Amino acid sequence: MHISAARAVVTGGASGLGHAVAQHFIAQGATVTLLDVQAESGERAARELGERAYFAQCDVSSESAVNAAMAAAAKHMDGINLLVNCAGVIGAGRVLGRNGPMPGEQFAKVIHINLVGTFLCDKAAAEIMQRNAPSPDGERGVIVHTSSVAAFEGQIGQAAYSATKAGVAGMTLPMAREFAAFGIRVMTIAPGIFSTPMMAMMPQEVQDSLARQVPFPPRLGRPVEFAQLVQAIFEIGMLNGETIRLDGAIRMQPK
Repeated sequence: MHISAARAVVTGGASGLGHAVAQHFIAQGATVTLLDVQAESGERAARELGERAYFAQCDVSSESAVNAAMAAAAKHMDGINLLVNCAGVIGAGRVLGRNGPMPGEQFAKVIHINLVGTFLCDKAAAEIMQRNAPSPDGERGVIVHTSSVAAFEGQIGQAAYSATKAGVAGMTLPMAREFAAFGIRVMTIAPGIFSTPMMAMMPQEVQDSLARQVPFPPRLGRPVEFAQLVQAIFEIGMLNGETIRLDGAIRMQPK
């Protein structure tokens, strides 16, 4: 499938990697629906992207909200053939912190947004995709997860975050195998350290220090590079059931 034929839903689409994906796909002629919990920034992002962009407010940890948002997206775009899961939270915190052990509710909140939220979006989108007319190869849709290098080298303070990102990567192959019967591919991207609005809030010296840790190229990842990989996944039919690291060969240290 060519990028211009994409009818994409991008969660967390109002900012960061999700917004970069939306911008890139819109520029290539695709139609995109942004899902985000932040209504004001989501509506503004959709307006700025133009007439082929839509917005639906959605808390990805709510099954009813996800189902309603996917239905609205399918109605606006006359179907869905790509889902890009970018919604998530960092949820940093030590298991045994200065103020005592991490509350179970804090851990569970990160799990519900990052992992359960991805699952809820996957199944809602796949239920719609299975009704698409197949391509000559029998393809009906593509699902892309966003994991992280923290799934493999989680740092101190990332127990909850790493657990969710490992879970997202872990459900990629079983979903790809199951959804093969419907012509739906499932892939995961595990980005390293990227230049996002959250990163921009850090002091410049911290950003420079992180950039120097990347073997090559020795810089922060650019959101458009993430978007370009999403495009490649969408267009290359043999990419299925795998997690791709997008990290400049970095391997994170304990802290």
